[in-house]
Amino acid sequence: MSLKANDPSRKTWLDLPDNTDFPIQNIPFGVFLTRDDIITIGTRIGDFAIDLGALHQLGYFKDIPLTDDIFLQDSLNDFIADGRKTWRSVRNRVAELFDAKNDELKSNQKDRDTVLFTLDEIEMQMPVQVGDYTDFYSSKEHATNVGKMFRDEENALLPNWLHAPIGYHGRSSSIVPSGIPIHRPQGQKLPKGADEPIFGPTRHLDFELEMAFVTTASNHLGEPIPSEDAESYIFGMVLFNDLSARDFQKWEYQPLGPFLGKNFGSAISPWIVTLDALEPFRVEGPKPVKKLLPYLETKGKKSFDISLSVAIKPDNGEESVITKSNFKYMYWNMSQQLAHHTVNGCPVNSGDMMASGTISGPTPESYGSMLELSWGGSKPVKLKNGQERRYIEDNDTVILRGYCQNHEVRIGFGEVSTKILPVFKS
Repeated sequence: MSLKANDPSRKTWLDLPDNTDFPIQNIPFGVFLTRDDIITIGTRIGDFAIDLGALHQLGYFKDIPLTDDIFLQDSLNDFIADGRKTWRSVRNRVAELFDAKNDELKSNQKDRDTVLFTLDEIEMQMPVQVGDYTDFYSSKEHATNVGKMFRDEENALLPNWLHAPIGYHGRSSSIVPSGIPIHRPQGQKLPKGADEPIFGPTRHLDFELEMAFVTTASNHLGEPIPSEDAESYIFGMVLFNDLSARDFQKWEYQPLGPFLGKNFGSAISPWIVTLDALEPFRVEGPKPVKKLLPYLETKGKKSFDISLSVAIKPDNGEESVITKSNFKYMYWNMSQQLAHHTVNGCPVNSGDMMASGTISGPTPESYGSMLELSWGGSKPVKLKNGQERRYIEDNDTVILRGYCQNHEVRIGFGEVSTKILPVFKS
């Protein structure tokens, strides 16, 4: 099925702000609470949210084989499980309905009033019920930087890193959408020079600039997904802020890896941008340093040119952009990640989320965490208001943004914004 929705010449009859992340060529998917306190599945064009459940009930998807309740749910899981043919059909139909040359919906004021909402009339929800969440460690620059700090330059990358995408199973219950504040966590840490740990709030609270992809139901128990087929099972992508307590992490990560330092909170952008919408921005990723095992070999352009940034906004202060990076720096691509994840027969379900790991570029201005930007706290990061940050402080808001742009169209993800509150007190 052709990607008619991606036509860069297409215009819409809706009024769009300049440089919107959500032109008619995007058509992402999300879940929101309407002004009538109804949860529905929808999409977005410009600064308008579109109720897909209402569109379906009004008969605008009559030529697409959809169940009656496919959009009347509180998550996208069932819609995603319907597969790529359904996703593409719905995107193409939405693009057709809102095309400037189509009067079918434009001329029906009653239906327009039913299906269209301004952003201040809705409240975004988690787009999927995340059954399982995996966090990868796929940026060579990030892994090298961390290795230098925690070990030494000669052993910065561990022997397995260049042979397989490294990952761990994270905690899905603490993934929240943009706008939900997260409390500073408490746990164990080992003070410098001490022999015994102490308990208390993390002093090294960090963000991690990541992206995540969402899967459809992909395989049965015992059935690997070949790397060449992996993208067929990837619905789309979101921005992902994987908050970290570095002092907890340093104390606990051996021998089994991340635990309390990582599972207290992660935040995502609420609109899932489909791989179809990102198609015009494909690029080749870094060349493998070591020869890959056959199941990890991929052909063609498997990465995407997605410009990323992170800003810190102090309480009642101006935000400061502290880093700019790009998804194209990722050493291991999504196809390789999904192929490796399932090569042992691990089944993947609709709504599962797989995060990229911290996305760092080749220069200090493109590092994807405070750990790197401040180099373990030794080089404070300066904000516009003259303050400095080694790590994230209480009442700071961390804002991740991302978009793709060429000479024809801009496709973006909006933002994921997370305010850090002090330690929870009952």
